[in-house]
Amino acid sequence: MFYIGGETIPGVEIIARTQRSHPLDPLSAAEIAVAVTTVKAAASTPEVRDGMRFVEIALLEPEKNVVVLADAYFFPPFQPSLLPGNRNALIIPTKLPPRRAKLVVYNRQTNETSIWIVEFSEVHADSDTRGGHHRGGKLISSEVVIPDVQPAMDAMEFVECEATVKGHPPFIEAMRKRGIDDMDLVTVDPWCAGYYSDADAPSRRIAKPLVFCRTESDNPIENGYARPVEGIHIIVDMQNNTVIEFEDRKLVPLPPSDHLRNYTSGETRGGVDRSDVKPLVINQPQGPSFHTIENAVCLHEEDHGILWKHRDWRTGLAEVRRSRRLTVSFVCTIANYEYGFYWHFYQDGKIEAEVKLTGILSVGALMPGEQRKYGTTIAPSLYAPVHQHFFVTRMDMAVDCKPNEAYNQVVEVNVNAECAGPNNMHNNAFYAEEKLLKSELQAMRDCHPSSARHWIAKFLRRAGFLKHNLWVTSYKNDEMYPGGEFPNQNPRINEGLSTWVKQDRSLEETNIVLWYVFGVTHVPRLEDWPVMPVEHIGFMLKIVFLSYIAPDNVTALNIGTHIVFVLLQPDGFFDCSPAIDVPLGSEVHTKKAERPRRFK
Repeated sequence: MFYIGGETIPGVEIIARTQRSHPLDPLSAAEIAVAVTTVKAAASTPEVRDGMRFVEIALLEPEKNVVVLADAYFFPPFQPSLLPGNRNALIIPTKLPPRRAKLVVYNRQTNETSIWIVEFSEVHADSDTRGGHHRGGKLISSEVVIPDVQPAMDAMEFVECEATVKGHPPFIEAMRKRGIDDMDLVTVDPWCAGYYSDADAPSRRIAKPLVFCRTESDNPIENGYARPVEGIHIIVDMQNNTVIEFEDRKLVPLPPSDHLRNYTSGETRGGVDRSDVKPLVINQPQGPSFHTIENAVCLHEEDHGILWKHRDWRTGLAEVRRSRRLTVSFVCTIANYEYGFYWHFYQDGKIEAEVKLTGILSVGALMPGEQRKYGTTIAPSLYAPVHQHFFVTRMDMAVDCKPNEAYNQVVEVNVNAECAGPNNMHNNAFYAEEKLLKSELQAMRDCHPSSARHWIAKFLRRAGFLKHNLWVTSYKNDEMYPGGEFPNQNPRINEGLSTWVKQDRSLEETNIVLWYVFGVTHVPRLEDWPVMPVEHIGFMLKIVFLSYIAPDNVTALNIGTHIVFVLLQPDGFFDCSPAIDVPLGSEVHTKKAERPRRFK
């Protein structure tokens, strides 16, 4: 017998579980420590070991068949029919393949980047925590990346770059020329270099910093990005922590102190907060049924208005249901900017994704009376350039998939007007026409109308993935980054998607991956200062059940676009609304506000 959720499941034997981590669980702290220890132990010399900087430590995702087995292992009897050759009985595997981690390591001693694969041994039997204590790791492979590449900068390099610049005597003198004697007022943000010429070649690890200045060193709530320092050109060698290029090209006055520059409570609008917002009280008499941890993915439920509603005007029958959604989200702060990523799971089968953009605009200083064609003046002597944000979603689809039995396919749907004739007497008929995308080159698709493509620009030689809105590839576990794994200072053209699809692999009866490219061109407004209200961008997907394409019930993915959010919704997947059985909501306890009397 097997017990799950307080219920007894007959016919399922209890198995002593020695495997504690699901194949898709994020790496635990214990696994990360084991991976780092394993790689350091394999270093050829103490000098190599001491020079290692761990840029990335991530789970190496397994094949889908391993995930299917794990789902049955961790959540029996979850989808038992997914197990190969097991349509009539439940089988729980006694052991899953060992988990693996991929590590990207930058070595400051040699200026080399290497990729390491570490396999974890099983967790201790007495560990009750998934991803618990590991005995150790085994090095599976390691290679120095050829040709030269530069990985992403880590947080420590941000600190080191600022210290290097602020300690450079010509920089100190340039600050004095601008009336800045207190270096504690100065902020230096290192920006990764692109590739414009051989001077940016990845043989050196370089950064091109931006400089800002506060007005008060002892004011922690001041906006640190409101006063850019212009006219200074700096290039820093991040391997050796030295300034290799410095020019004081032009003396641009610092923007004046602006009373609208700060954004904390009591500091906005001259220190006057609005007073007409009434308090909102959420009461949990028995305390919360959750606990919080810092710096983590957020998981919570939200009320989302009406799920469905109808009133029969003849009989007076009225039914309505509230919608609530499960939201999984996280926010990335990158210097002055924030990106929020939100996935919403609904009771009617929809899956919606949002990208929220907020934070502080990247700004530049203006000379007195100067106007910039390429930006918006948002405060005295301060402008924000017109800029762009691009996102690529990689969706390794597994919708109702059964190994070796059915596959996801991609179908393009176009709505066409019917030709005039006997079947369209009033010229108002139109229909949806479906087209199966069978190969990678055929599946490079663009949105319509064509104005949706106005953000494509000449930098496509390095960002080739922007040439099309939709790409579909046959799954390959090392094809993870649409612009190539190491874009910083990369002189090579069209790495990533543009190169992979040249193979024109078949998309029929295979494991497919969808790549959707979306973005926004932001023309800054006065209302975006000092902190930008959230901007929403995204696209739309529709999951469609197409029983006529293949006898094994192929699930197709219908691609559409939307400027606000990402939405995956079932279409023919269920036989009726999956939200129809949501119970009537209980009475909501609220208190009505008293209306002020206008007349006695």
